[in-house]
Amino acid sequence: MPELPEVEALKDFLTENLVGHEIVRALPVAISVLKTYDPPLTAVEGREVVAVHRHGKFLDLETDGGPHFVTHLARAGWLHWKDRLPDGPPRPGKGPLALRVALETGAGFDLTEAGTQKRLAVYVVADPQEVPGIARLGPDPLAEDFDEASFAALLEDERRQLKGALRDQTLIAGVGNAYSDEILHAARMSPFKLAASLTPEETETLYRALRSTLTDAVERSRGVAAGRLKSEKKSGLRVHGRTGQPCPVCGDTILEVSFSDSSLQYCPTCQTGGRTLADRRMSRLLK
Repeated sequence: MPELPEVEALKDFLTENLVGHEIVRALPVAISVLKTYDPPLTAVEGREVVAVHRHGKFLDLETDGGPHFVTHLARAGWLHWKDRLPDGPPRPGKGPLALRVALETGAGFDLTEAGTQKRLAVYVVADPQEVPGIARLGPDPLAEDFDEASFAALLEDERRQLKGALRDQTLIAGVGNAYSDEILHAARMSPFKLAASLTPEETETLYRALRSTLTDAVERSRGVAAGRLKSEKKSGLRVHGRTGQPCPVCGDTILEVSFSDSSLQYCPTCQTGGRTLADRRMSRLLK
């Protein structure tokens, strides 16, 4: 799933390649991708893109005097830039293509989604705050005014485990499954630790890990072409998706906890005092 650093990089890439150009066609291939109907998707056609914004994991194309084209790539969606789009309209089918946007130059981009669960979303709205997911977003962790005191206030009465709290978009915008693992590893904290139990010193440590992990990831992604962002993200991860590999800090084996539709990775030496966290799925299989 694209998270804050990748969406920030896509925003920069699209700012360079879209701003100042006119959208001549917005062609849906999978009707399920459209989450709004008024104004229609065609309302962005014939309009110049004047700015590209990021709201958490949402991308927002602002058009001149017209609506905003907002998309959320969800778990398996992606944006593919093409300097020259294929001739003719895209054909509906069972492939991953969900929507195509064409510019007056002949360039444009495709929105695609792999897998059977179709969660990729496109909204055409007068104001981005009309998108429910944007309206509910918590503060951006890289915003200049998001200081340690702001972070501490968010966690003060938070009774959930750190892993779940960091992933909650209504609490903090933009952090998903991968970077929450990376942040907790950098902070040397268990993903199962209760957020409200943090001492002031631990809160400071987690805040610094949050900011540094995301800032470093954004810097690694800066200037990377849209098509290479996925591989760039994977190459920079230290624990997430690396079950069974050695921890780059201490050399211990990275372990995993599996859930119904996701998993987390952690280093027992760095994060849990050598303890193995309970994997409920595996526990059920062993009964």
